[in-house]
Amino acid sequence: MTHMDFSHPYFGVFVMFVLTFVAFILTVALARFISRKIARLNTEKLKVSLYECGPEATKQPNTISVQFYLMALLFILFDIEIIFMFPWAVDFIILGWFGFIEMILFIVLLTIGFIYAWKKGALEWHSIK
Repeated sequence: MTHMDFSHPYFGVFVMFVLTFVAFILTVALARFISRKIARLNTEKLKVSLYECGPEATKQPNTISVQFYLMALLFILFDIEIIFMFPWAVDFIILGWFGFIEMILFIVLLTIGFIYAWKKGALEWHSIK
């Protein structure tokens, strides 16, 4: 008896998936190759110059406030807390006192983190002026 069993009902689907994947990769590679050969690589000064009027284009730094990232991290933190509470609530009777104490410790730990973030000013949204 060999380890390869071709009589599985989904074997044909798997083969079609692999062939589709290979065809997609080859199509993308071929399109990239053709577009690089056809594209003109010479850039003329007239093409990159300003047309008639307007300010000269300068690259400005794209700055995003750190407050956005702090708010996003806090959202993820408390979102994950809620996700962990659903299975605990479903199996509350089965887990008993051990599960209750574990969840209380989990909530206390996250509350300490929330108070720390609040004291550091992570929840205050600074206006851009």
